[in-house]
Amino acid sequence: MSEPASISAGIAGRYATAIFDLAREDKAIDPLERDVDALATALRDSAEFRTMIASPIVSRDDQGRAIGALAKAMKLTSTMSNALALMAGRRRLFVLPQMLQALRDRIAAEKGEVTAEVRSAAPLSDAQKKKLAEVLASKTGSTVRLDTTVDASLIGGIVVKVGSRMIDTSIRSRLAALQNAMKEVG
Repeated sequence: MSEPASISAGIAGRYATAIFDLAREDKAIDPLERDVDALATALRDSAEFRTMIASPIVSRDDQGRAIGALAKAMKLTSTMSNALALMAGRRRLFVLPQMLQALRDRIAAEKGEVTAEVRSAAPLSDAQKKKLAEVLASKTGSTVRLDTTVDASLIGGIVVKVGSRMIDTSIRSRLAALQNAMKEVG
């Protein structure tokens, strides 16, 4: 990890720990999880939001007003709203994506869940997601939450990552393995 990335991860981790601890004291883990999901969706769907939190051109005051309006419109909890306001005041909103991931990890650990990152060549049906979650739960011994994305470059199949383990059944990886085997022969 590069030095700036590790600094960002450290900042994000400290904010995430503080927010999580406050939510746990208030017995408000479920509302916190809703806030995290809502903010993650907003980050994913809004280029303007991503630009606002990362741009050094946007003033501290403008960031504060924008994040305050966003928190109010999204009906975020006071804990999250206050944390975002503090982050804006200290010009730390650029770590929001890492902070949200750290919060997701803490919430999952609190609930005894693990998150499986699933990339598939085509969207998975609800039945396929349910079956995959059941299989992974039986292998990990924990409740499994799926984080699914579509990656057409896989050609077919799926890539599943749970913690440090990865299962790659994609056609792309099979073709790469076949290509390497052919190179070794000839």
